[in-house]
Amino acid sequence: MTAAVSEAARKAGADEVVLFTDVANPTSNALYRRLGYRPMAEFVSLDFGGGGDIA
Repeated sequence: MTAAVSEAARKAGADEVVLFTDVANPTSNALYRRLGYRPMAEFVSLDFGGGGDIA
């Protein structure tokens, strides 16, 4: 599905296709690299709402 959507976006004229992934998942990241994706940045999401969980 990722390959098909990425290809459709490029054929439709997209200059860039962005994919957010879990950097801790080597299986999916290897697949994404084979599809032409490359790492750009890592993000951290912080919730200061008092829930105590950090995502």
